[in-house]
Amino acid sequence: MQAYSTAHLSLDLPEGHPFPLYKYRGVAEALKGLVPVLPAPEVPREALFLAHEASYLEKLFREGLSRQESLRLGLPFSPGLLKRALHAAGGTLMAAEDALRTGLGLNLAGGTHHAFPDRAEGYSLFNDVAVAVRWLRAKGFWGRVLVVDLDAHQGNGTAFFFRDDPTVYTLSLHGERNYPLKKEKGDLDVGLPDGVGDEAYLRALDEALEKAEAFRPHLVFYNAGVDVLKGDRFGRLALSPEGVKRRDARVFRLVRALGVPLVVVMGGGYNRDPRLTVEAHAATYRLALSSLA
Repeated sequence: MQAYSTAHLSLDLPEGHPFPLYKYRGVAEALKGLVPVLPAPEVPREALFLAHEASYLEKLFREGLSRQESLRLGLPFSPGLLKRALHAAGGTLMAAEDALRTGLGLNLAGGTHHAFPDRAEGYSLFNDVAVAVRWLRAKGFWGRVLVVDLDAHQGNGTAFFFRDDPTVYTLSLHGERNYPLKKEKGDLDVGLPDGVGDEAYLRALDEALEKAEAFRPHLVFYNAGVDVLKGDRFGRLALSPEGVKRRDARVFRLVRALGVPLVVVMGGGYNRDPRLTVEAHAATYRLALSSLA
């Protein structure tokens, strides 16, 4: 059992930029001694071309993003940003292969669910889950895939990728009035009002997971964003740390009941208290290990 991390990669950002670079190193440090944390490898280029449009990738590798495209992404384009995105997607791909082999795969990055086949959005240059699924398909895995996306924001890119694929079921529980303003249609989208706390959130999640269970997947991807915590800069929900643990426990209980492999990716987390973000992410991985490893 191992986890993959992009903590070894640097990124130059403007002073005061809200991207939480600190959390990748913080979570890796928090899990030391519990699981080997390996540098995430760069994703194979051929895997990217299985998911993203060739024109987008060729432009990205040749000249990067324009200023307008960078604004849509929310990050200034740089070679360092591209490198991080390549390694984050590589971590999810490796975690998916680990999951099929051992039952559990962990990427301490990824969950970049706003990327579309032809464009970057919302801190997401590549859609790592879509890339991993298409890679597994190319390698001969044709089981049904469930994507449980519990980031505070709808996984619009992921929903778009798989909207015509009956072998992939996308579940997104998110803030209805939060980013992205234009939601894509997934298989099950549950929009929540601002300020939802533990009990209302967990009731909605129980209903959603019950519906998703009927899909009978052979593999589950879990986007475990902790931007659902109260005090997050972008999440607009109000879960407590204990509520997030109860959320995770429900997902892991479903996976155990189904008896299928699980891939956990990090997703968002931008709390005004950085320690809360790091500890909440680390708690998710700890619980996955204790529940499923």
